Amino acid sequence: MHLELPKAPLESLKDFLKHYLMIVLSILTALGLEAWIEHVHHRHAAEAASEQIEAEIRINLADVNQALAADTHQVEVLTHLRDSLEQDLKANVSNKEMQQHILSQIDSFTLNLRWPALRHEAWDVSVANQSASWIDSKRMYRYSAVYATQREADNKLTANLQLTINGPRMIDNMTDLRSGSVEPREFLHVVAQMEVIQQQAKSSLGQLQQRMQNALNDSTR
Repeated sequence: MHLELPKAPLESLKDFLKHYLMIVLSILTALGLEAWIEHVHHRHAAEAASEQIEAEIRINLADVNQALAADTHQVEVLTHLRDSLEQDLKANVSNKEMQQHILSQIDSFTLNLRWPALRHEAWDVSVANQSASWIDSKRMYRYSAVYATQREADNKLTANLQLTINGPRMIDNMTDLRSGSVEPREFLHVVAQMEVIQQQAKSSLGQLQQRMQNALNDSTR
């Protein structure tokens, strides 16, 4: 900002006040223009960041929808298999007959867990370049809730897999199935583990789906 000093001497208080007022107005105008330019820049940066974040959420939501549909179907399959095994045990069906029932449903025995690779690059960039701080606070809260839920769901799935699934036992049962011989009660335990982890994955994906849909729906209002 350039301030030009008066060329003629100030002969009165009135001249001094006029020149002083011009200087003050020039400073205020310059500051106001600078603030307006910065505001416009922040608004455009926030709009661009919001568009990129919502596009990323839409991609993730599409992947979540597909995974949720697959996991929901697999839960039904495993639940049916588990229930049929439990009924056979309660009815004191012989091991040989139960083995036949199991082998007839061998195609159902798989941990067909579908879990999407949830993206977060657009969110990370908006946080890194500080454009996220210029987004409307309510919208920003919805976005941050989505990505927080994504991280929580990923961590929860990893923890649940470690706590619930007995890998060696599952491999042993798969080996037994390929040889045409399986111990029914042991097999039931493995199926129950698989059904539990599929149920947990389904629940987490359902919560994540709802969070994403809410964020996108609210942003259009």
